[in-house]
Amino acid sequence: MNTSNIKKYAPQARNDFIAAMRKQAAKYGITADSILPAEQKGDLLLIGDQVFPLSVMKSRDKLIKRIQTSSFEQTIDYIAYSWFNRLCAIRYMECKGLLDHGRRVLSSADGSAGLPQILEECLDIDLPGLDASRVAELKLDGNKDEELYRELLLAQCHALNQVMPLLFEQVSDESELLLPDNLTKTDSLIRDLVSSIPEEDWSDVQIIGWLYQFYISEKKDQVIGKVVKSEDIPAATQLFTPNWIVKYLVQNSVGRLWMMAQPDSTLASEWEYYIQPAEQTDEVNAQLKQLIDVRISEDGDTLNPESITVLDPACGSGHILVEAYDCLKAIYLERGYRSRDIPRLILENNLYGIDIDTRAAQLASFALLMKAREDDRRLFNNPPKLNIIALQDSQPERLEAFSQDLASTGIAQADLKELLNLFEHASTFGSLIQIPQAFAKKLPDLESKLNKALESGDIFAQQSAQELLPLVQQTKLLAKQYDAVIANPPYMGGKGMNTALKDFAKKKFPDSKSDLFAMFIERGFAWCKESGFNSMVTMQSWMFLSSYETMRERVLKERSIITLVQIGYNSFPEMNSKIAQACLFSVIKTNIKCIKAKYINLNNAPQAADKNQIFLNRNEDIIFERNQDDFKKIPGLPLAYWISDSILNNFSKYQKFSTSNIAVKGLDTCDNDRFIRLWYEIDEFKFAISSDLKKKWFPYMKGGDFRKWYGNSEYVVNWENEGHELKNFYNDKGVLKSRPQSISKYFLEGISFNSITSGIPSFRYMKNAIFGGGGSAIFSKSDIFNVLGFINSKIAIYLINSLNPTLNILVGDILNLPCHLIPNNSIKNIVALSQKDWDSYEISWDFTQNPIIRTNQSTLEQAFNTWQQQNTDAVAEMKRLEEENNKLFIDAYGLQDELTPDVPDEQITLTRADREKDSQRLVSYALGCMMGRYSLDEPGLIYAHAGNQDFDASRYQTFPADADGIIPLTEMHWFEDDATHRIREFLTAVWGKDTLDANMQWLAESLDKKANETAEDTIRRYLASKFYKDHMQTYKKRPIYWLFSSGKQGAFQALVYLHRYNESTLARMRTEYVMPLISKMAAYANSLETAKESSDSAAEIKRIEKKLQDLHKQQAELSSFEEKLRHYADQRISLDLDDGVKVNYGKFGDLLAEVKAVTGEK
Repeated sequence: MNTSNIKKYAPQARNDFIAAMRKQAAKYGITADSILPAEQKGDLLLIGDQVFPLSVMKSRDKLIKRIQTSSFEQTIDYIAYSWFNRLCAIRYMECKGLLDHGRRVLSSADGSAGLPQILEECLDIDLPGLDASRVAELKLDGNKDEELYRELLLAQCHALNQVMPLLFEQVSDESELLLPDNLTKTDSLIRDLVSSIPEEDWSDVQIIGWLYQFYISEKKDQVIGKVVKSEDIPAATQLFTPNWIVKYLVQNSVGRLWMMAQPDSTLASEWEYYIQPAEQTDEVNAQLKQLIDVRISEDGDTLNPESITVLDPACGSGHILVEAYDCLKAIYLERGYRSRDIPRLILENNLYGIDIDTRAAQLASFALLMKAREDDRRLFNNPPKLNIIALQDSQPERLEAFSQDLASTGIAQADLKELLNLFEHASTFGSLIQIPQAFAKKLPDLESKLNKALESGDIFAQQSAQELLPLVQQTKLLAKQYDAVIANPPYMGGKGMNTALKDFAKKKFPDSKSDLFAMFIERGFAWCKESGFNSMVTMQSWMFLSSYETMRERVLKERSIITLVQIGYNSFPEMNSKIAQACLFSVIKTNIKCIKAKYINLNNAPQAADKNQIFLNRNEDIIFERNQDDFKKIPGLPLAYWISDSILNNFSKYQKFSTSNIAVKGLDTCDNDRFIRLWYEIDEFKFAISSDLKKKWFPYMKGGDFRKWYGNSEYVVNWENEGHELKNFYNDKGVLKSRPQSISKYFLEGISFNSITSGIPSFRYMKNAIFGGGGSAIFSKSDIFNVLGFINSKIAIYLINSLNPTLNILVGDILNLPCHLIPNNSIKNIVALSQKDWDSYEISWDFTQNPIIRTNQSTLEQAFNTWQQQNTDAVAEMKRLEEENNKLFIDAYGLQDELTPDVPDEQITLTRADREKDSQRLVSYALGCMMGRYSLDEPGLIYAHAGNQDFDASRYQTFPADADGIIPLTEMHWFEDDATHRIREFLTAVWGKDTLDANMQWLAESLDKKANETAEDTIRRYLASKFYKDHMQTYKKRPIYWLFSSGKQGAFQALVYLHRYNESTLARMRTEYVMPLISKMAAYANSLETAKESSDSAAEIKRIEKKLQDLHKQQAELSSFEEKLRHYADQRISLDLDDGVKVNYGKFGDLLAEVKAVTGEK
């Protein structure tokens, strides 16, 4: 269904409902900060200076008690949602014509958001408890519509309470007190609900689930990614399941059970998401028949529809249960039941739902009742008893009180204690709570005794029995076994779990403790009968990650996979998330030896593809049949269903990668801002490109972009004194925060790779470096280049993705590869090509000279063309060498029929020549030469120390470096040493004076020259308005040339070289540039005034006035900038380059451009 209206309405509705409840609570003297005392005066109640009827007192006291038990915020949130729920339920019922009196309660007779029909026709309304004479009195008054409508609405809620007590609780409680005033006004909550969502959107009961999802979406955003409190678990884990997924889950569990019991049934043809079983051997079919025959024998000669039980242990808004209702209805009809008998039978016998969120259980109950009500309009005459519960926390501390109250019932205190202990954390552990078999056997007797106490005990026994019976009911549902357990369980990794939940997971679910969804998979099998189906949609990570290997082993050994669908990307389109990659499965509890399953691969479809439609098409190329025992042949037991027998054979043919290689994690600092820098931020004198332990900063390989063979060497880590500070980095509790792993491998020759990828893994040659963070490393007893040739080959990448096709590359996946090394001398050439490419750009610490200048051609254009050809040749050679390498391994592994050696151009990870980008890089290099970072006389880095100390001007003969490391970037040519003028000098120094004009023109055209501009104008505009953005991008928001800017008017801009900055730089900028510019602008303004006075042309005068207007703005801006500059210059600010750009950049207030982007401050 189209959810755009709901998505827009529900989050705002939550805020509006909460605000309305707060306002109503405040009316009765209750706020988040205080509760005013109330005083009874006869039949009135005084609260502050307000007077209320005494009848308010009981509800107000209940509200106060509730707030004191939980909190003001939780209480308001709960009651707001309760009213949202009720109103949405009434809206659905009126749109579907399901209200007995036939009138609309929230909208006009014509469906519009006008005066409610029930108000206009109130004299004809008959609702339980509604005083007809009072209705007539209020109606005839003519001015009491608001009071009348409130009574009508509450009467409707009371009437529905008899049918749906969970959703429509007794409304004579605190929630009635907070029902807002002015419900008939045009800006009321009710009018907004009616007008915001078109009536056609209410045609499907799914809308209830979507409203819930979007209502709590803002709350979900607030708590996601943090340690989640128990009360926030529903919001953090709620996810509405797409309809097609629900149909798959139900049809391949409940539907499959029916087809096993009734092979001649024709229902499978009606179930479009039902997957026909894989063809099995006679032996397997015999085992399946024996399994279903045992189940049938429970009912007699045939499977009785009334005995089929379905549990959703995390039922949410009931979407799965509603679909199960439809499936079961078809089964009942095929068996010949009367249509009008079916709804009650399904609700009371077949469907069970559990949730930790009362609001969700309310919605699930409502959705099922609405479904059944459409099939039996008399259903509400005798409301059915639903098996939907919201788990309640117990109160173990009240054991003695309960025992005393129930002393005469014969209930053992030990049994009461066990019951209370089971549910102490029910709202946190939810359906994962396991009921001991011995205790489950005691439940009938315990329930019988409590019911007897409720019927004939004293008032204390009755009260205790009433409190304990819901705990018995939830124990029964958790202890029961079912034919199908179907769920979209909550997803929450260990980082989100609170302490109680994390400890529970470790103790009760050691094999699946990594995530809630995995624990639910494991718990699901415990609920299943021997022939029962565990059918869930979960994250796909359990299929592959090593943290679930033991769990996979148990599934393959003890269970039978029947069908599995890997959705992959875009599993939940509403989340718009790459990370949420899901799978669907239907698994029988009992292991059937040698059974084959059908696997459907939707993961390879385009990310934006409609996975539902691809599933329905079910082309042969996405369907795989696989004996689950095959997975046992693969190290780590990944469910790599798509791999061929040829690949499977390679796992036994070749030794594991781990035989002669190791793959390890490295250094995790746990505080990168403190210990990690980009190499160009620091003083090069403190940077060791080798393992010279006298330095402070050392190369640090931490992953990076997709790049093969060589590169991504940009970061450095503080490893001074062999990492003394990192090794002693403790938290307040004395626990070591950093994780310096595999220290013995630091600085050795190896291979680095990214632990997290967005697609294809990539591996790079590494030496003289520490590794870690987002990267891991490989070391080998064999030739490291041969290992690199293997690991970057198509074979290895294919195998890695087979072992673990998630975004995370685990060390264990690498070690489990079947490895056959092939000597290939070309790998060194490949690495050399990649290294030459990496070192051609400034971000490499081995950069020597701009590649365009390196060509030694006579003009800039010729130089670029030569460089472009060199680059093209390098890419072609790299492609040839990579494809040769791929062919060697494809032939060796015998996979010629499955893989080709071809490498797509986008996977050749060399930077491509590009006129615009290379021109920008040339300008950056020229500025580097102006600053003294580089020199045309020597290769590589010349000055990158600190504070301008030991700067040697004699090293810059061909093109002199700037005297102070301050380069103006102004829109007009105010200074002789501004960047534009110096670009001219640079081009002259490189290519000579004779070609200067041609080179300026070519450079300007490369920088998007406009028709009315001169070459110099274009270059000046680029430098003033675009260069710094490019510089920020190149240097990853850690710029080395800092842009001091007067502001938006662009009166003054200048670049300062970070490494030449010292305490006197700002004073020099002020005296050498800003103060002279103030004088120059004043003189220019005077000349414009003179020109204006002497001009006879109106157009000319207007043009001059515009110039003057702009100039005056610049003068004002410059004056303000000069004052701030003087203030900071007087402070003589010093920089410690070890602190990094992020810290140092923030020391100058708003004198600098892009401060927020660099410092991250808001």
